[in-house]
Amino acid sequence: MPQIANDPLERKYRGESPIRTLFALFAPEKRNIGISSIFYIMKQSPAWLFPLVTANMIDIVVYKKPLWQLFANAIFIGFLTFQNWPNHVLFVKYLSRANRTIEIKLRSALAARLQQLSISYHLRTSAGMLQTKVLRDVENIQQMIANLGESGWGAINMLVMSIVITSFRAPQFLPFFFIVIPLVSILIIRMRNTLNVKNREFREEIEVMSSRVNEMTTLLPITRAHGLEDDALRRVGETFSKVRFAGTRLDLVNANFGSLSWVIFQMANFSCLTFACWASYTGRLSITPGDVVMLSAYFTSIVNAIIALTSLGAIISKGLQSVRSLGEILESPDVETNEGKTFVSKVTGEIVFHNVSYKYLGSEKHAVSNLDLTVPPGETIALVGSSGSGKSTLINLVIGFVRPTSGYITCDNHRLESLDMRTLRKFISVVPQETVLFNASIRENISYGLPDVTDAEIANALSMANAQEFIDQMPEGLDTEIGERGASLSGGQRQRLAIARAIIRDPKILILDEATSALDTESELLIQDAISKLRKDRTTFIVAHRLSTVRDADRIAVMENGRIVEIGTHNQLIEQSGRYKELVNTQNVLS
Repeated sequence: MPQIANDPLERKYRGESPIRTLFALFAPEKRNIGISSIFYIMKQSPAWLFPLVTANMIDIVVYKKPLWQLFANAIFIGFLTFQNWPNHVLFVKYLSRANRTIEIKLRSALAARLQQLSISYHLRTSAGMLQTKVLRDVENIQQMIANLGESGWGAINMLVMSIVITSFRAPQFLPFFFIVIPLVSILIIRMRNTLNVKNREFREEIEVMSSRVNEMTTLLPITRAHGLEDDALRRVGETFSKVRFAGTRLDLVNANFGSLSWVIFQMANFSCLTFACWASYTGRLSITPGDVVMLSAYFTSIVNAIIALTSLGAIISKGLQSVRSLGEILESPDVETNEGKTFVSKVTGEIVFHNVSYKYLGSEKHAVSNLDLTVPPGETIALVGSSGSGKSTLINLVIGFVRPTSGYITCDNHRLESLDMRTLRKFISVVPQETVLFNASIRENISYGLPDVTDAEIANALSMANAQEFIDQMPEGLDTEIGERGASLSGGQRQRLAIARAIIRDPKILILDEATSALDTESELLIQDAISKLRKDRTTFIVAHRLSTVRDADRIAVMENGRIVEIGTHNQLIEQSGRYKELVNTQNVLS
């Protein structure tokens, strides 16, 4: 497993502001960013030099300067135009190299940290939220940098160079820029903010409509069964009306904004042109006819640059929020620590609980309470009881997914907290109720994590799992692709593949968590036969609701409220006429 303890990515996430974190992330890429900035200035130079060259050419014509100056300026414009192509490619190359490097580093760091975080963290955290952080949050940061590199840097470059050239060419005109441009920019930005509010309101109505339509389609059988079509149409129709009203209002706001902002901008631009013409004509300012055109162009460029910078606010805010979001994972202290602990190279399979209690975070009640239990090597022990009795928690304690709140657990006389759990789990196989299969071939699913396994070993595991017969009937045999989560297989077939995957690992400790609960009778018999082969000479924990599946276990532990209230063989517990017999009688009546 990759280690990121010394990675600068992890080190920088320590409650600091996201802007400082962002600078820290890109510090190793400062060379690429610096080079890309140089190429950007070069490729962007036509945008702020064209008005100046145009002014020169106009003055050449007006003042009848030498004709060679006209051609020199034309050649210069041609050169500026052509150099944009290679310099733009180089700018994208170096910025993309920095951006994509950080993107992959972030995703790698997140993936590594997700592997390090404790299972208790994953149990209380939505998988969808974690997926969003790895995919969407990193994408938001990448898009923010890309927009800042292109639009943001371009706007700043245009703004600065326009003012610098004006200060050299027509410094007397700068006060007009400093007074009029902020006023025009503020007016347009405020109008755009109003438009953003209306856009957000419209998106919210669209989301409500989507939810109502989804609700209507989901409830369609119930609606038709109860004759509620008119009610369903009326309910979704109200949403359609709200969307129509919000959309019409947004269209009107868009029309007003588009037209009014254009009028304001053109009036301001015209006022700049008029003032420049007046100043040049009267001689109040030392402005040539070419300067008049140049100043008008720079006025437009500066206003557009300011508006472009303010429009990046939402993207920057979204990106910085994503930086904070990633920090929640990268600086989480809830990490399973294995470094420096005892490496496990051999396991016989004895598991002992020493007065173990466990309470989930935020819960007032113990899921497991003062549990003492010794499971000798090779024994099969079944855990039965009502839902919430503590069976799954006991299993999670054995695997080391959660650690006891008090007491301790030993494996072969070694306390679990002293062992490197990654090495211990190589001797543990789990067959869960919901089989997890990959969108890959049968061979890849069975040999997952075992690159050197042979076809003979796979065939033996499939035979023991009673899976060889249905695989032989498939056109491509072991190389058959089974689809996402094994969609092309039945529930019984998926479960037999899970058992084959457990067999091929030759575990010393086997955990069967409701392995037959969702199967039909025929599939259950096949699975039971496979399980009986699998658990031979292995310490086996079986969690089951169907008590018929645990009759031949060496011992059956009945759990209630986190405690073992009865333990013994099936016959012993039936003779006791206690809680186990009540469960058996209840299932017999229900069946």
